[in-house]
Amino acid sequence: MSLCILAAGKTVTLSVAAFTLSWTHSVERTRWQEDWKVTPSGLQVVEARIEGSGAGMEPPEGAVLHDGWWIYAPDVGSQRRIVLAASGATGGGWTLCTVQGCRELGKTAGDTIVLEPCGRDGTSQPR
Repeated sequence: MSLCILAAGKTVTLSVAAFTLSWTHSVERTRWQEDWKVTPSGLQVVEARIEGSGAGMEPPEGAVLHDGWWIYAPDVGSQRRIVLAASGATGGGWTLCTVQGCRELGKTAGDTIVLEPCGRDGTSQPR
């Protein structure tokens, strides 16, 4: 499988089956992390972690506190795509990490990034 990252009119293709997406909450200034799988039916979140709790980020039922992180398995179906929009309120965007390394996405306010499984030919799927 491959992950397509669409930003600024360009597409970057990563040959990966999984990735971690992390960011800083704009109000509480704590870290969030999500582990995702790339599947033929879409992107599937398999685990999420919240560093602490606060306004609008209460851990869900069943979450376990481990080393300061609330860890849980989100009950969300496969997503056709993930759309990220930078607020500019955190001083940074998202960090996307794979076995190939990490990259920052959407650092500038107003940047919109789309993550989606690539088509069989390694390009973004038709919308």
